[in-house]
Amino acid sequence: MVSFMQDKRVLEIIGSIENIIYRNESNGYTVLEILTNDELITAVGIMGIINVGENVKLFGNWKNHPSFGTQFNVDAYEITMPSTQQSIFKYLCSGAIRGIGKTIAERLVQQFGDNTLQIMRDEPNRLLSIRGITKDKAKKISESLHNIFGIREIMIYMNKYNISSQEALRIWKTWGSRSIDVINENPYLICEEPICINFEIADSIALLNGFSTDNVDRIRSAIIYVLNHNMKNGHTCLPVNKLAAAVANFLEIDVECVLNVLEYLVDNQILTKHIMQDVEFIFIPKMYEIEVYSASRLLMMLNYPPSSVKGIENEISLIEKNEGIEYAYLQKKAIKDALEKGLLVLTGGPGTGKTTTLNAIIKILNKRGQKVLLAAPTGRAAKRMSELTGEEAKTIHRLLEFNWNSENNMSFKKNEKNLLECDALILDELSMVDAYLFESLLKALPLGCRLIMVGDTDQLPSVGAGNVLMDIINSEVIPVVKLTEIFRQSMRSLIVTNAHKIVKGKPPELFAKDNDFFFIDRFDTELARKTVIDLYSRRLPNTYQYSPLFDIQVLCPSRKGDLGTAFLNQHLQESLNPASIQKKEISFVNGILRQGDKVMQTRNNYNVPWYHKDGSLGEGVFNGDIGILVDIDKSKSRVKVQYDDRIAVYEMDNLSDLELAYAVTIHKSQGSEFECIIIPMLNVPPKLCYRNLLYTGVTRAKSMVVMVGSKSVVYKMVENNRKTKRYSGLLNFLVG
Repeated sequence: MVSFMQDKRVLEIIGSIENIIYRNESNGYTVLEILTNDELITAVGIMGIINVGENVKLFGNWKNHPSFGTQFNVDAYEITMPSTQQSIFKYLCSGAIRGIGKTIAERLVQQFGDNTLQIMRDEPNRLLSIRGITKDKAKKISESLHNIFGIREIMIYMNKYNISSQEALRIWKTWGSRSIDVINENPYLICEEPICINFEIADSIALLNGFSTDNVDRIRSAIIYVLNHNMKNGHTCLPVNKLAAAVANFLEIDVECVLNVLEYLVDNQILTKHIMQDVEFIFIPKMYEIEVYSASRLLMMLNYPPSSVKGIENEISLIEKNEGIEYAYLQKKAIKDALEKGLLVLTGGPGTGKTTTLNAIIKILNKRGQKVLLAAPTGRAAKRMSELTGEEAKTIHRLLEFNWNSENNMSFKKNEKNLLECDALILDELSMVDAYLFESLLKALPLGCRLIMVGDTDQLPSVGAGNVLMDIINSEVIPVVKLTEIFRQSMRSLIVTNAHKIVKGKPPELFAKDNDFFFIDRFDTELARKTVIDLYSRRLPNTYQYSPLFDIQVLCPSRKGDLGTAFLNQHLQESLNPASIQKKEISFVNGILRQGDKVMQTRNNYNVPWYHKDGSLGEGVFNGDIGILVDIDKSKSRVKVQYDDRIAVYEMDNLSDLELAYAVTIHKSQGSEFECIIIPMLNVPPKLCYRNLLYTGVTRAKSMVVMVGSKSVVYKMVENNRKTKRYSGLLNFLVG
């Protein structure tokens, strides 16, 4: 039966489930066939626990899938348990109840008819008359059906508040049969771990059920929500006054009400208050513990360093002689500090010799027989580190061996109880490392391990919460060497010299010829877009033999607008990888993906499996990873993406993690290096028109930068030295 629901403006389909083609157990994404009016229809969507033989009412709309044809896209659904002997038999044969196969299902239906499921649930002792069912098995069958009926009930209840089946399932796993009573008593509990539903949804449920605007549970939940929201913006804590004002404004209540609840939360250790520079700050307790631990561990490493390496001066002279180089004073100081003190931050802009300095440290430690590990926050940064040092470098996640704990949260196998095996660790791109990841790394370091941290304070800060690099440097407690001298060979590069001019607030040289930094004047958006596409697809490959897929990268300040990543990617795809009968393609939430496309992973997903060309297996792809879509397997509903030397296998419900990557934002390019970059410099949104963003973009280029647009935009970005304020506690905890 198919009908149109005028009030919801969606289609409604009623029928019985005949076949489940695919189901992702972790998130409930399902592809199934439903029989309605003797017609078999394919439906897709998040449908949680659902089984063959059940009668369903699906709400949604039709969509035409380029690979799989017409499908019904499910937005919501209702389930009724099968009620006839035939449908009950089919349901039991589907494996919905563990331990019941075809033979026992047939015996049950013959004995109890249309009442089979009700008896299985409520009168388990009657099942003992069925051959093959023991007392223990009858009890488990009854419990299983109670769970299934309970889950159905909570799904139906939550559906009226537009809460997904996946979220309803998390609610059931948390409170079981008490779920509805718990939510009615305090809807705001669903905002918290492990359910984490948006505050606005909980608030709408509460207000519909008569909760007052100044209800204590409402204020409590909003305070934690605002703290968590600001953690996503990089803050590990907030000043009390700013937090209280933000919550009061958010809830449209008096600030005194917020301060009263805040005091209660601190008194009951639900939140942590700490005074820093005479200002009261509020932390989520876990974030407070993270920053306190990181500070105390760094201070311990400083006070109890590993044994100093002897004969450093001779080793430096020997390397200089063998390699025909001469280290600058600050480079020698960095080498000595790293090998004598065991804890060092090495910073400096491009062309100042950070890599040369690191290579000397590695050579000396290797010669002493010490085991040196290298790590970086992203896959591309780790690969770049390997290329520059000649040593294997791993992502921090891979080094620490991430896995899932019993609560299905990410954890690391390497920790304080299972330490890394190394004498020294070199950590690159520290500006990108957030507070949580930094603490996890420190916990896994053995006592006496050297730690050399490398980063550029002028780069954009980490996406996650924390201000690790800046806090460590500003503390003036941890040894820091900042390399400032630009070496002669680097002085010949306009990329290097312009990057340093940008950092100092000076206008870069835009119109020099026969170098590695070019500017093309374009004042019309359409003309600028055409120029970018022509550079990418024709001029640069023809002139410099650059590969569009592997060597050239468009870096945009913004996602939006005619020169943003979203619009440019569509046109670059048409130019570089047009539709063809020889290429498979598939539609997804962000448009069309086609075999041969350059794509990027947009969030950390630790569940995506991959295999290496050497036969090894693993899981996990990370935010910012760029690869090539090599295959679309329609029969198995999956696609394959090659990231360097490994191939990741995506189920269809994970495709929303991918987007085209011919053009990416400068933010997403952090930690990466590309042979040639093209930066559109026209109509840059005011909030993105600042120095650090431009500097980060320029320093992503290895051999060439091409800017297209207006020089006035470049100069405006250089002049604006705005840096977003980040509230964090590491600096305070380091200085005591």
